[in-house]
Amino acid sequence: MKHLISVVFLSTMLGLAGQAMQAKPLSRIISEIGLSPDDYKVMQATVNQLFANGIPAVGRQLSWNNPETASKGTVKLRARQGSCVYLQHFVFPKGAPQSREIRTRWCQDANGTWLLTP
Repeated sequence: MKHLISVVFLSTMLGLAGQAMQAKPLSRIISEIGLSPDDYKVMQATVNQLFANGIPAVGRQLSWNNPETASKGTVKLRARQGSCVYLQHFVFPKGAPQSREIRTRWCQDANGTWLLTP
């Protein structure tokens, strides 16, 4: 069974297996699912690459891996609504028997900058 973790920034809430938990800082959420800060940096670089040439088509997917930790994953654009996109990440932290799912929403501001939003 895959664990579903919805990451929402600003209000940063954690949902594990569909149950809401108290607000936690992002660093704690990342740590709890087994990713290192360096894993997060690699994952974020992949998100940046996804947006490098404008808004990608729904369904576009990129993979990432961190050879230093053996963690890996994919990021896929699930949906687009107005100036926002919804991403679905499947991460495989080192040694984890199953993938973890993280869903994020990114919105483009008036200057064209992508911001992680709740």
